[in-house]
Amino acid sequence: MLPVPEVADGREPDRVPAPGRSAACGEPVTVAVAGVEFGWGSSGKLSAVLSALRERSPSPLRFVGLASRLGRPVLAGHGIHRWYDLPDGGTVEDIVASERVRAAVVVLDGPAATALEGAGVPTVFVDSLPFMWSEGDRSTLPLDVTAYCAQQCLELPPECRDVLASVRALRWVEAVIGTPPVTGAADPSPDRPYRRALISLGGLRAPRLTDWSAYPTVVVPAALGALAAHGVREAHVAGNLPADLAGQLIGRTNGELRVTAGALSHGEFLAGLADFDVLLASPGLTTLLEAGSLRVPTVCLPPQNLSQIFNGRFHSRAVDADVRVVWPKDVFCEDEALALRSRGEDEALDLIYGGIGSAGADAVASLQEGIVTALLTSRKVTDWGALTAGVGAGGAAQVADALLAILGQGPPPA
Repeated sequence: MLPVPEVADGREPDRVPAPGRSAACGEPVTVAVAGVEFGWGSSGKLSAVLSALRERSPSPLRFVGLASRLGRPVLAGHGIHRWYDLPDGGTVEDIVASERVRAAVVVLDGPAATALEGAGVPTVFVDSLPFMWSEGDRSTLPLDVTAYCAQQCLELPPECRDVLASVRALRWVEAVIGTPPVTGAADPSPDRPYRRALISLGGLRAPRLTDWSAYPTVVVPAALGALAAHGVREAHVAGNLPADLAGQLIGRTNGELRVTAGALSHGEFLAGLADFDVLLASPGLTTLLEAGSLRVPTVCLPPQNLSQIFNGRFHSRAVDADVRVVWPKDVFCEDEALALRSRGEDEALDLIYGGIGSAGADAVASLQEGIVTALLTSRKVTDWGALTAGVGAGGAAQVADALLAILGQGPPPA
């Protein structure tokens, strides 16, 4: 991991409340949670942080959720007391007052973090994509939150540094994931055949994306065709595909490949991941880091958005093999998308979404060939845990401790 510049000003958060009567009496302290409506990565991180909070808090906690409709299935089993849809569920100020919210943790949703701070709620903001930002994104980032937890990364481009230097209370944390590394585990033998595969699409809906079905319509047939050609016998397609679309895509499969489909909660995903021989993932960073912690062979499917271009490149560089699949140039060029981000993320997304929306049968054939090549290349990898090892895996506990410090509870005794 490259050294990360220290850009915080060294000040401690100045809005740390003393422990309240509810904590002293053993009554639950209410914490608001929110994740950006962009894929499932933010909800996966919230899931990891909530688990860490329950393990580390010396007093009972109660959680209320704001927005995050897309990611709610991922958080199944975490016992969120109540979800509020914004703005229909009321203003943030009203929710904070009625629920007696004491603190908040927000993943990547800058406006939500800013609104909570504006309502007097000290907030921990989790930025899992600090390598993404340029001057064009400055206005969307909550630079003055009580605690800004930026996830360590393998590389921090120069254009990000001035933006991060503006953060009032920056702290760097390790990867915020839901599973610790498998200590002492060996990577699968390169001679072990791939017989069971998991295709992970993540959460497919995102703001400004008018036709979210375009990506799976092209990528899923290509992935299934490549797996069948590679001799895989069983595959599961995970993601929020509607049953009718999943049935149509699976119905096109030929040969002996048996395919099932269905969304998985975060816990189900982690519990089942190690049972598969290979993962084909839309390269969300949380998915790549969690697969790396379990040393699961992973091929990166073509990116759905701007951050996934970075993620796929980071992953291939870490494992020292080109195990990522790129779109044909007539869909879009990755370097062009990266150049456009200097004007802000939305400029790049217009190019990416427009290209994917126009992709057709030629793209399916090209991607299938690319996936077969990546599967073959993956047999040469000797360290599938390299990406996770490069950024650490203790971020969920570190974020939880930041929130507990705000509540005046601190981490539990060693």
